[in-house]
Amino acid sequence: MIKLGVVGILSDLDDAALADVEKHVRRRVFQPGAEIIESEGESSDVFLILSGAVRVVNYSLSGREVTLEEIGTGGCVGHLAAIDSEPRSACVLAIGVTEVAMMNPASFETVVKNHPTVAWRVICELARIVRASTRRIVDVSTLGANARVIAEIFRMAQPMTQEDGSAVIKPVPVHSDLAAKVSTSRETVARVFGSLTRQGIVLKQGDSLFVPDILRLEALLTQSD
Repeated sequence: MIKLGVVGILSDLDDAALADVEKHVRRRVFQPGAEIIESEGESSDVFLILSGAVRVVNYSLSGREVTLEEIGTGGCVGHLAAIDSEPRSACVLAIGVTEVAMMNPASFETVVKNHPTVAWRVICELARIVRASTRRIVDVSTLGANARVIAEIFRMAQPMTQEDGSAVIKPVPVHSDLAAKVSTSRETVARVFGSLTRQGIVLKQGDSLFVPDILRLEALLTQSD
């Protein structure tokens, strides 16, 4: 059985505290593509991701899917509704086979109040969500579709940057997934990738995307300001 300690908000707890939290959860496995949380739904459970990953999405008025975030093992979703009792603000889908530990709002409140380190980590997670949302609003407000694609590739490459300024993104971003993240079309993503490849700014190598010089990507963003 996967231990609850893999979850970020619980990672500071000792075995005794984790055993206490275990009393408040029920476990469930979702198959790929399964809807874990329904947008505008009235359920308020918190989902702790023990294995696998989820995609948080919303939909435009025209019905186009917009990816807000992808969250892997150790993440947490659903805590906003547990805190304010409002309807769900987004839909959450399982990307692969995903095991979660579920807590109802009352249990979540109990765990947070009984374990101060959990409360602090929840606060940090809320701060991260606000920062990510702010960044997305700025991108959509100030960058064209092409620049948003480049900006997302740049963000994916940054954590992978080596001393020589190169980076490897693995696996290669799926065009439709990237389009959903930056609120544009798959065709736009394909055009941007084609242009970057012709310029030698990105190169596909097997199942990886190689960026020879991340500063060239950053320069493109500077030119688009």
